[in-house]
Amino acid sequence: MNTTIGRRQLLQSTGASLAALALPGWAQSATYPTRAVKVVVGSAPGGPTDFMARLVADHFARAFGQGFVVDNKPGASGMPAADNVVKSTPGGYTLLVSGATAISVAPHLFPKITYDPMKSLQPLGMLGAGAYVLVVHPSVKARSLAELVQIAKAKPEGLAFGSGGIGSGSHLCTELFCRATGTKMVHVPYKGDAQAFADLMSGQVQVQFAAPNVVVGAAKDGRVRALGITSSDRLTALPDVPAIKESVADFEYLGWVGLFAPVGTPAAIVDVLTAQWARDRQEASVRGKLEGLGMNAPDRLADRNALDAFVRQDYVRMGALIRDLGITSNS
Repeated sequence: MNTTIGRRQLLQSTGASLAALALPGWAQSATYPTRAVKVVVGSAPGGPTDFMARLVADHFARAFGQGFVVDNKPGASGMPAADNVVKSTPGGYTLLVSGATAISVAPHLFPKITYDPMKSLQPLGMLGAGAYVLVVHPSVKARSLAELVQIAKAKPEGLAFGSGGIGSGSHLCTELFCRATGTKMVHVPYKGDAQAFADLMSGQVQVQFAAPNVVVGAAKDGRVRALGITSSDRLTALPDVPAIKESVADFEYLGWVGLFAPVGTPAAIVDVLTAQWARDRQEASVRGKLEGLGMNAPDRLADRNALDAFVRQDYVRMGALIRDLGITSNS
């Protein structure tokens, strides 16, 4: 090999490496993280949102060789958790795991909210997204979606639906259903979907949109009757229950949980975290755990641009619904 050419190639290679090291984004992504990362979640330990926060934290810790520590800040519709992350230094060391309530709903319900999620937070990944199942108490004579709509139209005040509280996913999903079908039912809010479901099974309320993992057993043994699924596709666990979209055009509602970072987090770090979750979510063990919760997010939301568009559309749709129906935190 010509010595002069070899020396020139070495200098060019060394120069390129030094130039790469001089790029702030490259250096940040190459060294991140150098210390523990806090993963803030707006729910108490033990629930599905906390489960997904710990799932992603565990996988990130193994991938990056640093601790990803879950910090539970439950209460107030997840707003304290989101506020904590928004006010943190945007360096990739404080992340948020949140459901739709703190992102798409709370800003429209609480005028004194201290953050704007569309301006202060950026989505990194959809951790899970799942359908609700429309169920009725066996005393309701409807055995199909069409029959339920007929009953609701005939007696607008005759059916009561339970929800996990004002502004909860089960509440707003029902309101969207009523709007799409031209029906009306009486809202009975509870402190959580589990309490609502208990009263549904006892007949205190007649209708509820509930999570699949809660519904399947009760539906199969006849304690409740499942009439529809809010996702575009049917559920494997309830193959005979139609998607509502099959008879109500364009109806879809997904309860979701996402991973967010403060706006201003370096793009290189955002890219690293997004790419890592994209890899993790393909693992069979991860998909199995999410499917067990009925929360395996659609593949279309793996793309960050599609995810950002989905979150913004959900924010706009929930805001319009809340304003049009005059829903307030005291409704």
